[in-house]
Amino acid sequence: MSYPQKSRSNAWFLLPILFGMLGGIAAFFIIRKDDPGKARNCLYLGIIFMIVGIMLNVLISSTIPEFDSGFNVNI
Repeated sequence: MSYPQKSRSNAWFLLPILFGMLGGIAAFFIIRKDDPGKARNCLYLGIIFMIVGIMLNVLISSTIPEFDSGFNVNI
């Protein structure tokens, strides 16, 4: 079944920017029939932001000094 292509607003790119992978998936399924190219780009943008988020989390967690097993607490 072929759907007529309609140009959708660029505001759809805000969904993956604000919500990452979940926003990219939501934008993809909402606009995939009207504008498949933009839907695919929203999905890719969500994947990219997810990967960047994971890399930042790993970077930040590696710079935090590790805790000792006792946490300096005397019981």
